Amino acid sequence: MQYQESNSFRGNHRTTRVKRRSSCSDSLERVVKLASVSAVVIFSSSSCCMCHAMKRLFCELGVNTTVYELDHDPNGKSMEKALSKLLGNSPAVPVVFIGGELIGSMDRVMASHISGSLVPLLKEVGALWL
Repeated sequence: MQYQESNSFRGNHRTTRVKRRSSCSDSLERVVKLASVSAVVIFSSSSCCMCHAMKRLFCELGVNTTVYELDHDPNGKSMEKALSKLLGNSPAVPVVFIGGELIGSMDRVMASHISGSLVPLLKEVGALWL
């Protein structure tokens, strides 16, 4: 986390403000690092119905996922902005990484599942054995 100090003068008083600068690149690095900790990683929000559906899909397939609830993370907002930029400014959650690679949001995952390419990918990265 980077901090920036700014000084200003008001009358005879000098005020010092410390601003917290959250770098998008730091958040992106954190997302990439977290996305590589297990075969399937979902960035989610605990109150999002689409996120719930995404987690349920992988559960029904028998896949153990690592889920990061961004609304419970102190850096969640900045990570959400980084994810949104990765996705081309579309909604940031849910976002799925498989084998450390960005798969995308709900529409991409569902399209992969419907086309039959999701299960082979999960087998390839060792997230699914059957």
